[in-house]
Amino acid sequence: MKKEIIISGFGGQGVLSMGKILAYSGLMENKEVSWMPAYGPEQRGGTANVTVIVSDDRISSPILSKYDVAIVLNQPSLDKFEPKVKPGGILIYDGYGVMTPPQRKDIEVYRIDAMDKAAEMKNAKVFNMIVLGGLLKVCSVVSTDGLNKALYKTLPERHHHMIPLNMEAVEEGQKIITKV
Repeated sequence: MKKEIIISGFGGQGVLSMGKILAYSGLMENKEVSWMPAYGPEQRGGTANVTVIVSDDRISSPILSKYDVAIVLNQPSLDKFEPKVKPGGILIYDGYGVMTPPQRKDIEVYRIDAMDKAAEMKNAKVFNMIVLGGLLKVCSVVSTDGLNKALYKTLPERHHHMIPLNMEAVEEGQKIITKV
């Protein structure tokens, strides 16, 4: 198994954290991983993205031009990465951040209303974990157990009390993702 994933959105949406947690989840399951963020002034309002590769075998290069999975959280990210999803691949988008939905018919398209669910849970910080839960529902690149272990590795100890809420957000994401 090898999955090449791009996650993209505005800085501040937890894009880089989502990629880091996904990469650590792969490590917790003894997989080969690559995590390559791309940001700069994007970190505060511009577009940020991260490439994550999770594989059973060694990864030859972290540089990709096409992806198995694209998670896009805003319109500029959709415009940039929709054409770069491999035929037969998966595109997941947040219904709040994307105004013009994806048009391709040769990929599986999923919508997740993560921003609405985060508001319902009264915690905007779980937005990215809701999205990550949606990913795990449609593409089991890692297990929720690996994800839980990764949270203990990636979150500072002072935030470990938030892990149950984060795992609840993952479960909610798995419930609300829908195929378009």
